[in-house]
Amino acid sequence: MPAQTNLKPVLTAAQINVLMAAVFPQLNESSAAYEAIDVFPGGCIVRLNAGERHLRPGGTVSGPALFTLADIGGYVCVLSHAGPDALSVTTNLNINFVRKAEAGPIEGHCRILKLGKSLMVFDIDIVAGPDGQTVAHATGTYSIPPKRTADVVK
Repeated sequence: MPAQTNLKPVLTAAQINVLMAAVFPQLNESSAAYEAIDVFPGGCIVRLNAGERHLRPGGTVSGPALFTLADIGGYVCVLSHAGPDALSVTTNLNINFVRKAEAGPIEGHCRILKLGKSLMVFDIDIVAGPDGQTVAHATGTYSIPPKRTADVVK
């Protein structure tokens, strides 16, 4: 349940995926690993299709791969709710790793805690496995640049 109930997305998950491919092509340069699955009022769902390149020794999905998923969740939320300004940036991201994640689909369930004119605060529950158990939880803040029509990507 979103903490701020008056939010309405301005972009769909499909539009976000197209936008990210255009403004951040290096994210999925060698494979379509990270993607927006759903966007809804006050949040989104993102997915990491974790494969061999995301594993560290022992067959565990690496912390940097999960951290990237958390950051992508915030990016999808800010783009879909504050508008498609690719210059929105992370100002803070804290993550707690709870249990091991293995290769396969890993979902991030992200919600916006507060969306203002210049900052967005969010949290994300990262879940994996057949039981959808939490493997990590993160909170973060995105900086939203002032509106400039020439810089907005459509």
